Amino acid sequence: MSLIQGETGDWEVVIGLEIHAQVISRSKLFSGASTAFGSAPNSQVSLVDAAMPGMLPVLNRECVAQAVRTGLGLNAHINLESVFERKNYFYPDLPQGYQISQYQTPVVGEGVITIDLPDGPSREIGIERLHLEQDAGKSMHDQDPNKTFVDLNRSGVALMEIVSKPDMRSAEEAGAYIRKLRSILRYLGTCDGNMDEGSMRCDVNLSVRKPGEALGTRTETKNVNSVRFVQQAIEYEARRQVELIESGGRVILETRLFDARKGESRSMRNKEEAHDYRYFPDPDLLPLEIEQAWVDELGGNLPELPDEKKARFIKDYGLTPYDASVLVAEQANAAFFEAVLGEGGKRDPKTVANWVTVNFFGALNASGLDLKDAPVGAEQLGGLIDLIADGTISGRIAKDVFEEMWATGKDAAAIVEEKGLKQITDTGEIEAIVDTVIAENPDQAEQYRSGDNPKVIGWFVGQVMKASQGKANPGMVNQLLKDKLGG
Repeated sequence: MSLIQGETGDWEVVIGLEIHAQVISRSKLFSGASTAFGSAPNSQVSLVDAAMPGMLPVLNRECVAQAVRTGLGLNAHINLESVFERKNYFYPDLPQGYQISQYQTPVVGEGVITIDLPDGPSREIGIERLHLEQDAGKSMHDQDPNKTFVDLNRSGVALMEIVSKPDMRSAEEAGAYIRKLRSILRYLGTCDGNMDEGSMRCDVNLSVRKPGEALGTRTETKNVNSVRFVQQAIEYEARRQVELIESGGRVILETRLFDARKGESRSMRNKEEAHDYRYFPDPDLLPLEIEQAWVDELGGNLPELPDEKKARFIKDYGLTPYDASVLVAEQANAAFFEAVLGEGGKRDPKTVANWVTVNFFGALNASGLDLKDAPVGAEQLGGLIDLIADGTISGRIAKDVFEEMWATGKDAAAIVEEKGLKQITDTGEIEAIVDTVIAENPDQAEQYRSGDNPKVIGWFVGQVMKASQGKANPGMVNQLLKDKLGG
């Protein structure tokens, strides 16, 4: 449990998240208008989306299927009957004056997500519900100093609102939850998880309390659009509430906005309770009835999800839980690892995992590239690992070869040949270098032989490798040094 130290002692932070995930579908929840991102303002608006008189919503079956797939991926209960309701409120970018959503009876009920923490055990975070709803439009305040413009392209786009239970206790846990949920959605193909494009947004519900006491009054920080900003918003709001209470103030139920530039939140409005929205069943839509056979069919076609893949990587390949978690976080990364591993797992899994997670992902992050744009492919990386395995090059030289591969796109074998980097495995040649290094460093040799400094053997290895320009076989170097130094 992560606690905040205040002037009056420790405080516990209680966090629940509401994730709005845009459903991957070609058309909107209740109309045939396109959902493509980046189109000109108001170019993807049907008469239904614009709330023209007499226009009736028609439910998109694929959006329902995507919600059910997501529920199954969250180990959640699927409600075979659910109801669409009108959530009534006024906002300039809400043409109908209400939002079609689900309230009392959502399509998906309780579920669970397992999160992995770097410095602790896995934890289960409860899912309260998942419901379908239509998105609002977008108010644009930066187009004119005196006017607000409205873009309705997003109006009517299908959203899954995934509500967690208040089970998180730190910004780190919240970050791990969002990353895990995003990973599951991407594996399922139900949401692309691109927070920078607005297709996944987060509302943070947070309160503080003394450990063991009843829940405190919560605030809701709306529409945070990155994992980093969510964590910053949590840390700021938790500290703000603790300081407010300890100074004699009172936390009020309100909606807040997080300013990423200033790293702080500000009050937006007093929080409306559910009854203020005057929910009632939408008279234009019948209750949604789903057949169990259809749910079973959708469940039978789900892909291998992150937790299942992680367990398989640990069991079949002997990877550590950490390495397995890193590799399965993105479906494409896991597929790349198995492609480098080769058909039938012909290469050593731990060596491959190390090269993929450290060298390859490191280069990918440093260059700001996506996996599909990487100059080194799975087959090329596998070829480099083969050269290490068969003794053609040493592990140290391999790192230089990899850098050259990344810069030029050439295969490892070609670079090794061009630059004459093949490992020296001739005993006589290595022995001559070892003899020279020992002869030039008699004091260090005596330290080793007398037992005063046995670790100096590592220094000798470094000197021999330096003299051989990194080409000498390290194992042979070690053995020859021990033989000649009397080890």
